[in-house]
Order: sequence, then C-alpha cells, then structure tokens
Amino acid sequence: MGNTASCCVSPNGSPKLPRQVDRLEDCQINTDLSDDTGPYLQHISDREVPDDLALESNPSDHARASTIFLSKSQTDVRDRRKSNHINHVSPGLLSKKYSSCSTIFIDDSTVSQPNLKSTIKCVTLAIYYHIKNRDSDRSLDIFDEKMHPLSREQVPDDYSRTDPEHKLIYRFVRTLFSAAQLTAECAIVTLVYLERLLTYAELDICPSNWKRVVLGAILLASKVWDDQAVWNVDYCQILKDITVEDMNEMERHFLELLQFNINVPASVYAKYYFDLRSLADDNNLSFPLEPLSNERAQKLEAISRLCEDKYKDLSRVAMRRSFSADNLVGIRRSHAVLS
Repeated sequence: MGNTASCCVSPNGSPKLPRQVDRLEDCQINTDLSDDTGPYLQHISDREVPDDLALESNPSDHARASTIFLSKSQTDVRDRRKSNHINHVSPGLLSKKYSSCSTIFIDDSTVSQPNLKSTIKCVTLAIYYHIKNRDSDRSLDIFDEKMHPLSREQVPDDYSRTDPEHKLIYRFVRTLFSAAQLTAECAIVTLVYLERLLTYAELDICPSNWKRVVLGAILLASKVWDDQAVWNVDYCQILKDITVEDMNEMERHFLELLQFNINVPASVYAKYYFDLRSLADDNNLSFPLEPLSNERAQKLEAISRLCEDKYKDLSRVAMRRSFSADNLVGIRRSHAVLS
C-alpha cells in the first residue's frame, strides 16, 4: 500500500456523462506526516466521494441521476417556447381539464399501474428525442438494420441519414406490445435498458440501428418483468422475416453490453415514470382525465386505508423486535406506583 490513495477516472469515459476530474482531485486522501501529531488519517466521511459526483453516474442505475431523454428533450422544448413567444403565438383553446371545488379530474395512470397507450407514446417520444438530438452515430454491426434486416423489404440507401418520425417509432413499438400483450410497466423498463445500453456500451441510437436496439430492449424487458415471458420464437411470428438465431444472437450481445446488469431498482423505475410524465406535459401529450366518481373515490379510500394498515403492522413488528433511541420518543410508559 502506498501513502496516497486517489479516485481514478477512465480516460475513455462516456461523452454523455462527463466526469469532473478536477473535483475528483479534492477526494484524494492525504496521509502526509504531521510534525506534531504523527500520521494524519482522514475521517471516513471525508474520504467518500461527494454526492454531486455520484449524480454523474448512469441514470439507469441511480435514482438521483437525471434521465438522458429528458435532458435531450429540453432543447426542443426551450426552442418551441422561445419561438411562440417571439411570434406571439397564442396557446389557443385550453384542452386540459382542471379540478374545481365541485369536480375533481384524475387520470387512470399510476406509478404501479400506468396507462398503456399513454406510456407507449411517452416512451417512443423519448426514443425520438434520443435519435434527433444524438451526439454522433456510434453503433455496432449487430444492431445495423442493413446488415441484419427485420424484413425482406429492401432497406433504402439513405436509411442511415433519415431520422424517423415519432409516429413511425410509435407504430413499431405499439405493434410489438399489442401482439405480445406486454404491459405498460414493461415499456418503462424497456427505456431503462435502452439508456443503460447507450451508456455502458457508449453507443448512439440512430436511424440505422433504432429498430434493432428497441427490439432488443423490449425482448429483454419482457423476459425480466413479465411473469409469462414471450419467447424469441414468438417475436419471429410477429416479425415474419427474422430468424430465431438472429434474435438469440442479438439478445446475447445485448446482455453482454449491459454487463448482465438487468436489475431495475424501484426508485429508478419511479424516476423514469415521473420523468415520462414531465415529458408528456412539455409536449402536450395529456393523460386521459376523468371526473372522480363516488365509486372511484371509495376504491381509492379503501386502497389508502389498506396501505396505512399494512404500514402500521410493519411498524409494530419493527418496534417489537428492537428499540432504538429514535423510537423512544412518543412511547407510552406506565406510571410508577410509589408506596
């Protein structure tokens, strides 16, 4: 062991998430000898990497890191708002419904049960911004549609230069989800795997590879998330001209590029869900709103009461098992009887 230990950064780091080398030098452990007290050892909290450095890690692994698709979409959102302001474009008739004292509007999409159609629209819009605002055209042969076509139709010569429209991406993903009967949660996990692939493998999703990259992410998400997974041969029934061998090879490469990290923490899943909702608000993709009926209100109240009771039961079990100084506040004690 040497006298100095430092945090190191690979020079080949991903350009999407730049490391701040200057601030990493502040984390260097100083063990210089002191004239009076001998060797100086920093406290363990001083040797840990600050939180703002941890935020620069992969957003598909850490809940506090911002999603890539949302940051890529902000450029278009700012330009659109600036153009509307300069050209004095009015928003027109407000189509969004707002709650009042007599009526409450809620949508049927929650983090545990998202709306399928709206979620697919948001996920495909995120993919669209990935393609449109990409940094370069880094890709691999296994994802190239010219080398591994998904159909017998001839791939156009300009396939690598023409960005697909959002409607085209939506139709492609919707067809797969409808035929395979996949859930909305699977769509969110698909986006998590897609951004993890782009970060781990340092790739870009571009016109030449977007179909196979999305297909590989859907294939993996359906197997990890859904209880009754769709087999590779089932996708061959949906995409008639693709072979099982090609699907197996693409899945194997996808897993290797992910370093076999298919874990999606609940906090990361929730972050992607709410960022997709923010993306929908920025692009006027409203979730379907319905007035809150008495029956719906009773169901929500029952679910809330059930979750509250479950939390209380878990708290009682934890309190019986062990007491800590934090839990001593508020605990009732019987009064002492002095004789």
